[in-house]
Amino acid sequence: MPGYDIVILGAGESGTGAALLARKKGLSVFVSDLGIIGQKYKNVLLNHGIFWEEGCHSSDVILCAGEIVKSPGIPDHAKIVAQARKKGIGVISEIEFAARYTNAKKICITGSNGKTTTTLLTYHILRKAGLNVAVGGNIGKSFAWQVAEGKFDYYVLEISSFQLDGMFDFRADVSVLLNITPDHLDRYEYNFSRYVESKFRIIQNQTSDDAFVYFADDPVIDEYLAKNHILPRRLPFTATNQSDCAAYYNNESTFTININSDKLKMEIKDLSLPGRQNVYNSMAAGISSRLVDIRKDIIKQSLTEFENIEHRLEHVTVVRGIEFVNDSKATNINSTWYALESIKKPVVWIVGGIDKGNDYGPLIELVEKKVKAIICLGTDNSRIVRTFGLLVPTLVETSSMAEAVKAAYYLAESGDAVLLSPACASFDLFENFEDRGNQFKKEVFDL
Repeated sequence: MPGYDIVILGAGESGTGAALLARKKGLSVFVSDLGIIGQKYKNVLLNHGIFWEEGCHSSDVILCAGEIVKSPGIPDHAKIVAQARKKGIGVISEIEFAARYTNAKKICITGSNGKTTTTLLTYHILRKAGLNVAVGGNIGKSFAWQVAEGKFDYYVLEISSFQLDGMFDFRADVSVLLNITPDHLDRYEYNFSRYVESKFRIIQNQTSDDAFVYFADDPVIDEYLAKNHILPRRLPFTATNQSDCAAYYNNESTFTININSDKLKMEIKDLSLPGRQNVYNSMAAGISSRLVDIRKDIIKQSLTEFENIEHRLEHVTVVRGIEFVNDSKATNINSTWYALESIKKPVVWIVGGIDKGNDYGPLIELVEKKVKAIICLGTDNSRIVRTFGLLVPTLVETSSMAEAVKAAYYLAESGDAVLLSPACASFDLFENFEDRGNQFKKEVFDL
């Protein structure tokens, strides 16, 4: 018996969006989720007459598929994925699948840190300019879902390494690579070079008519570009005064975006988002926007008024002179480095979760200089304790957000900042980083 045209593995936002698009394009589709499908997504599948299963993977159905669309949360080494590949069945990402059905311009952003902020900044600028634009990918509504239900001229897509791994014919009009630091190494057999190769898939299939925006100061990116020839037009941004770059610092107070000798200068103090990382994010978003002919005044206004995203260096409140900052989205070392670097007060730092192969060494200097106490929040804090136990006066281990916030409040003084910046994944004690951040805010407001 012939199989389904498309089998979707995973029925979250990505998988359900792909199923909906497949159905609307007249393809026979089946959805399989090893877990329990959320009611929101189950309703969509039912309403569109899409067959599905939950709590199992029926290999007799899946392994007869014409093609498989795999959700990014499912690792490549999963048994059913390996079996499909052995049979010669193509396994692709939802991003790859959706791109077949749109001719819209695509600005695609990846990196170990800053990609959500840069994606939303770029989307904000394009929308402010009046373009018919949607945002998606690794955030918000899935790319496939939006292709199924709308017709946009531009997409601004945040793309994770897991999504990139399942992309083969996809081509970005503008690709953005913000940085590459060790992250998700558990998914890459602790081989950093494999992770680097994954990130550089953002430029695959680009031609000399396309653009590649990247951080010139990143040593990993620099090393790769020195060894590999790439086709797209290079548009580097840098923290030094290099006027041959597409964006650069003039000094510590201003930066310039220079596209086709048409310069946009901006005061760093006017940016709505604080911290060095957000200067880089703003430069990348500004370059991308100029590449689609957005006016300079709109870019400057947009970068001035943009509101910070939830769970990323989010000011929560001040309690008895103590500032509470929610940076729950910081799930790796580099993200937390920028968080610590941006705070100018003594810090009580809440850290911990599922360690993805972290090397905490890059944080040592900042911790010695800024952190007065560490609150560990995770089921296994041993590596954190080994690294920082002798560097700070106080280190406390906790096993719940309520316990962590109370300990931080007790140890902090007026004029200090309590920073939740875990540098780890959240899945040991929380559903996801949003749940972790929301619990933090609830406990803070309950003080």
